[in-house]
Amino acid sequence: MPKKILLVDDEAGFTQLLKMNLERSGSYQVRIENDSLKAVETAREFGPDVIILDVVMPGMDGGDVQAALADHPMLRSTPVIMLTALVESSELPSDSVAQAGENIVLPKPVDINLLTRAIEEAIV
Repeated sequence: MPKKILLVDDEAGFTQLLKMNLERSGSYQVRIENDSLKAVETAREFGPDVIILDVVMPGMDGGDVQAALADHPMLRSTPVIMLTALVESSELPSDSVAQAGENIVLPKPVDINLLTRAIEEAIV
């Protein structure tokens, strides 16, 4: 059974491309939410195994969304992978994913192989 991924990012073109690349393997079922204000409700309805969350978004930023997820009993233990254009890939270790607290943090644009590895690490 494919793992369920919720992708929350305000860039519709980016989310469509990422969804296509992730679903190509057959290992993942991806749902997109481009409106950060709807992210928690979408997560509650979808029940993802992992949430990929952009840091900088209008409405609620990634930190706000994550705080709202943590307040929801059904979602508080769902792993979150943060994507951000605020760091350069050269600032992060190349052989592993970076951690910020309990979160995995990856730079945008994201390398699909690194993202897949981060998803597998998060879902353990």
